[in-house]
Amino acid sequence: MGRVALVTGGSRGIGAAISKGLKEAGYTVAANYGGNDEVAGKFKDETGIPVYKWDVSDHEACAAGIARVEADLGPVEVLVNNAGITRDTMFHKMTFDQWKAVIDTNLGSLFNMCRPVIEGMRERGFGRIINISSINGQKGQMGQTNYSAAKAGDIGFTKALAQENARKGITVNAICPGYIGTEMVRAVPEKVLESIIGGIPVARLGEPEEIARCVAFLASDESGFITGSTISANGGQFMM
Repeated sequence: MGRVALVTGGSRGIGAAISKGLKEAGYTVAANYGGNDEVAGKFKDETGIPVYKWDVSDHEACAAGIARVEADLGPVEVLVNNAGITRDTMFHKMTFDQWKAVIDTNLGSLFNMCRPVIEGMRERGFGRIINISSINGQKGQMGQTNYSAAKAGDIGFTKALAQENARKGITVNAICPGYIGTEMVRAVPEKVLESIIGGIPVARLGEPEEIARCVAFLASDESGFITGSTISANGGQFMM
């Protein structure tokens, strides 16, 4: 068995591509999911990757879920924090619940997921933590003050945690995807999609597998000198 990799939001969209890509690379993969039992069950049947249901915004649920994964598969050595939600609206119309749901899921989950595994990684002298942020955490986005704030926070979290754990053989990096051709994105109206693609220099959407390949590299032994970094995978739409 390969190293154990846990992917949150790992049964659909970008997360599903990451889970499958890591399995193909030889990892023993566990995919967390939040609510859609039908989709998760189909993913498990098609890939053979075990799925585990819990809410990443719930600290106790994360600790219990990780304990189940480790009891079944072994210590988590690679953690991919991919789960995220949107509750988009202009800030002057945003409710506290819309703010809190996004902050808790997209940023609070990094604490909830990393805290139960970090001590074990430090003791073993190896770990890979990969946080999926967003282009909108880098540049901001109208109607997404909650989402942009959370995703920007993910980047700050990544840099601080990387500094704390570098001497323990643990790398912590972030990936900021741009517009990726998931089922959700491809379902937007054609004219809107054309406008989005028109703003991307490579003139196309990204593919989930392209993000998965970034993750697979950052999870590997070959990436050991890269930590605290942010990879922008956005087709040139925003350049830092």
